[in-house]
Amino acid sequence: MNRKNRILLKELVKTDFKMRYQGSVLGYMWAILRPLLMFAILYVVFAKILRFGDGTPHYPVYLLVGTVLWNFFTECTGLGIHAIEGRGDLIRKISFPKYIVVVSATSTAVINLLINMVVVVIFALINGVAVSWSWLLVPLFLVELYLLALGVSFLLGTWDVKFRDIGSIWEVLMQATFYAVPIIYPVTMLMNGSMIAAKILLLNPVAQVIQDVRYNLITTETITTWDLMSFKFCIIPWLITIGLLTFSIWYFNKKSRFFAEEV
Repeated sequence: MNRKNRILLKELVKTDFKMRYQGSVLGYMWAILRPLLMFAILYVVFAKILRFGDGTPHYPVYLLVGTVLWNFFTECTGLGIHAIEGRGDLIRKISFPKYIVVVSATSTAVINLLINMVVVVIFALINGVAVSWSWLLVPLFLVELYLLALGVSFLLGTWDVKFRDIGSIWEVLMQATFYAVPIIYPVTMLMNGSMIAAKILLLNPVAQVIQDVRYNLITTETITTWDLMSFKFCIIPWLITIGLLTFSIWYFNKKSRFFAEEV
């Protein structure tokens, strides 16, 4: 990326982040409050009433991590899918690599994630989670999740230019699959019912990332892909992420020259 494109990306990121909270009373505080409010609701319902967290070490932190990562993925893909459509005026006026628009839009979600991870760490320390060298592995899995979200954004964002229903369909799909990811429940609950279902679940890159972050940040009692499957199956989530991103970039670049005419 040359200097001109880096400057453009930087300015778009700053603009997107400012506009996201412009006009709201609490402003940037919503970056922290949104996942915390969702966490509070889930904790009361599933931990206090339904007792989902019984036996899970540091369950409040366990739940908060799942909530933060799921919110990041849904926010990142939601912003990325609508990025080209939202920057139609700019795309028609200026010639520049169109991927910059998607990267800048998703960067807002990345900033929110980094803020929320600081909150997670503070909450973990208050909850008595021991500091470990394994915490250094957490950024690796966050990068994996971002690359997956970026792949989804490039692919669906390209379709969204022509078919404006894509974003709405994706939102419904995210709501429908919320309970298909181990956010509120430990994987052991699923293993007791069906080991095959648990294995299939952990082949989902989002579920794999959530469990690996919990394993390295909270407790080694967390069930991960490595606990249930051999190496050749454990790399499947990574292959899905890399494969999707590679194809999406190729497809996005192929179609991007027509964006100015279609948005």
